[in-house]
Amino acid sequence: MSVRLKLTLSYAGFLMVAGALLLAAVWVFLLRGTPSSYSLPDLSNLPLVFQRGSFGPAVFGPAAVVVMAFLLVFGLAGGWILAGRMLAPLTRITNATRMAANGSLSHRIRLPGRGDEFRELADAFDAMLARLEAHVAEQRRFAANASHELRTPLAITQSLLDVARNDPTRDTDELVDRLRAVNTRAIDLTEALLLLSRADRRSFRREHVDLSLLAEEAAETLLPFAEKRGVSIGTAGDIAPTVGSPALLLQLTTNLVHNAIVHNLPERGAVWVTTSVHSGSVLLIVDNTGQKLTRDLVSTLAEPFQRGTERIRTDHAGVGLGLAIVKSITRAHGGTLTLTPRAAGGLCVTVQLPAAPPHTGARSSR
Repeated sequence: MSVRLKLTLSYAGFLMVAGALLLAAVWVFLLRGTPSSYSLPDLSNLPLVFQRGSFGPAVFGPAAVVVMAFLLVFGLAGGWILAGRMLAPLTRITNATRMAANGSLSHRIRLPGRGDEFRELADAFDAMLARLEAHVAEQRRFAANASHELRTPLAITQSLLDVARNDPTRDTDELVDRLRAVNTRAIDLTEALLLLSRADRRSFRREHVDLSLLAEEAAETLLPFAEKRGVSIGTAGDIAPTVGSPALLLQLTTNLVHNAIVHNLPERGAVWVTTSVHSGSVLLIVDNTGQKLTRDLVSTLAEPFQRGTERIRTDHAGVGLGLAIVKSITRAHGGTLTLTPRAAGGLCVTVQLPAAPPHTGARSSR
């Protein structure tokens, strides 16, 4: 049986039970003591029920039969209508579910009316569809961009090989160097894609990590690279204990510092890395000098393959996944990533992660 039929039978059954109890109460309190021939239904007296002026114990039994028959018909018809009206929102939700299953994620229920259980269910379903549509669109853009980025080094390699084959006198050392550079870029891109996929799956062990130590390690690792580009690095702050993957969080910190070094002033640039604990959260803040950025540009920098043309340095454009990896790692650790343009030029990146009790024996200050 359908839910509507079950509800209809339930309404009719409850109505019949209520009518029977009411008639029983009338018989117990008003007709008890009368002859049983009056209280029991006598269908031969049924016409008396519809005659004007007929009343008394003799017509009680036939009248009870008429009333119960009316309640049965009324309960079935009224219950069917009421059940249909109550289940109408479910029909709309079911239709939207079928449309979503067929690939139409742009449809929304937008159930009108007051905030009852059906309205809450419809609103939750609309919110889920919106998130799913955004996720699918993001995945499609990512797949298209990844295909384009991976196709570029392969096309360049093929072009270099064609040139070498058509020109046997060409310098092979130069060709090998260019092929090596293109191959290195393809490897870097592939590794970045694998790291991004790993962070999205959240397939990593969680351990106690001190972000201040990771900040120092990233700064020390990238110090020669920063000195070569004329950029100074400063680290400061407090112990910032959190729980997560040390390797992924180190990658996050390294990406932020590397990004701050690459997209900086041509001369006398600076990068500041600070850590702190605030209201149950740990903060990792990376500031860098550089050109002035607009908020519209900054809002797109964490998207995959969005390098920001105003920030590209021709000698090290990167693969366009640095901040996207940072965003994915931050999200996998239950944190938030905030990008803010600095008034004097450059970018301020803030990573906020849930705090964890510090390790026993960890440093008390930096």
